[in-house]
Amino acid sequence: MTVISFSPRRALLQLEGVLNKIFGNALNPFYYLGALGFHFFWVVVVSGIYIYAFYKTGIKLSYPSVEYLTNEQWYLGGVMRSLHRYASDALIVIMALHLMREFILGRYRGARWFAWVTGVPLIWLIFAAGINGYWMVWDKLAQYSVVTTMEWFDWLPIFSEPMSQSFISQEMLTDRFFSLISFAHVTVPLVILFFLWVHIMHISSPVVNPRRALVLGMLLALLVLSLVKPVRSQGPADMGIEPATVGIDWFYLYIYPLLDIWSKREVWMLVIGLSMLLTVLPWLPFRHKQIPVAEVNLENCSGCRLCVADCPYEAVVMRPRSDGMQFFAEAVVVPDRCVSCGICVGACPSSNPFRSDADYISGIEMPSSPISGLRAAMMNDLKRLKGNIRIMVFGCDNAANIERLRSQSVATLSLPCIAMLPASFIEYALHERHVDGVLITGCRGNDCYHRLGVLWIEQRLIAKREPRLRGRAERERIRKFWASSVDFGELALELESFRSSLRSLEPRRHSVAE
Repeated sequence: MTVISFSPRRALLQLEGVLNKIFGNALNPFYYLGALGFHFFWVVVVSGIYIYAFYKTGIKLSYPSVEYLTNEQWYLGGVMRSLHRYASDALIVIMALHLMREFILGRYRGARWFAWVTGVPLIWLIFAAGINGYWMVWDKLAQYSVVTTMEWFDWLPIFSEPMSQSFISQEMLTDRFFSLISFAHVTVPLVILFFLWVHIMHISSPVVNPRRALVLGMLLALLVLSLVKPVRSQGPADMGIEPATVGIDWFYLYIYPLLDIWSKREVWMLVIGLSMLLTVLPWLPFRHKQIPVAEVNLENCSGCRLCVADCPYEAVVMRPRSDGMQFFAEAVVVPDRCVSCGICVGACPSSNPFRSDADYISGIEMPSSPISGLRAAMMNDLKRLKGNIRIMVFGCDNAANIERLRSQSVATLSLPCIAMLPASFIEYALHERHVDGVLITGCRGNDCYHRLGVLWIEQRLIAKREPRLRGRAERERIRKFWASSVDFGELALELESFRSSLRSLEPRRHSVAE
């Protein structure tokens, strides 16, 4: 009997594969979850500014002003209110998907801990802003939410008098409360914006704007939803009457029914415990292999800054020269930011001349995979090749397993990231006639595990980024195919298609690797 184990990573990649077939890699929303979060945040801000222009603060003014927008000015104010609500809900969905995806793909450990940990307070802040927004409407749902929240916070031993006492009757409530929540609803988004900036602080070239077509599609969906099902209030609040039934927004208020079932203490334990778990998650002892970070060899570093420009996490910085050489600056690795992707190695000019020295050293190296060792591994694999159509496959450790492609006519070399590949390796395999073609593969397009690897290698291949692939490399003998770990079947088919196309080219007399 065959036992099939469920793999969240595999399931996620298969789902994204389906979405790629529907939307294409360039418009797959799962590849832009972070950017979509920014997009929905700005929709909330812009629609909120319009609503706030007509909103009146006060126990007798708040509800009527919202109703005026909803009913009297339905053609714009009502639409803006609905956009505000649905974009806020969409932000919660995107935030949850973004968190789960990064966790499933393991993109929260090592140097990535900073973005993960700074995202935890964002969760609290976004929920606080959303719940506070419901209070400003001051309908029955707002009344239920305010009273339940204050009773929940009264459990904490930090207030001298119970806050819920201020809401036991209509007479106890003053306009000061509405001034406070109005101020908070303006201030909290500013704090959210600050934390969003901190969240991406150590990320090079962060994507904060989705593709235009994706933006327009999301806006159209929100607009249609706003027109088909406009947001309505649930009747004016009356502190003298407890609401019998209210419609819950399950995106923001899902915890409130739990407060009716559990004790206040149990709900606090759940919320605080979950927050603490998320915070310490990057350091929990799950199965995780930490690769040593990159190291700079000053003898071969000219201070060209290419490694700085290509690092996805700003883990390489330039500092004044310390060894007395004539160069102005030197590269320095910041260990706490390095994810050990090796992209900086592929960017280093001294990695690219394919010298005959067996022990040549690049200006920046990965201790676990030195350039001389990769060179030796490739050459040894080339030596054993047989057959008329020989192919060299370069791949990525985080994508399809290219080792399964190795055969008597196929050599393979897998790297921590495909952008670690020096262009000279491709030139050597082709120019010295060791192979008939080179197949380059890695993570799916727009979804590089190390963010920018696929983009950088593509630009190097078409000579738009240094170190570029030189013109002597025969482009018709080079093929790219991006495949995740669940796309091996498609990669194998692409390899056979590539082999067939190579047969139509002029036959090569193969040389023997030195």
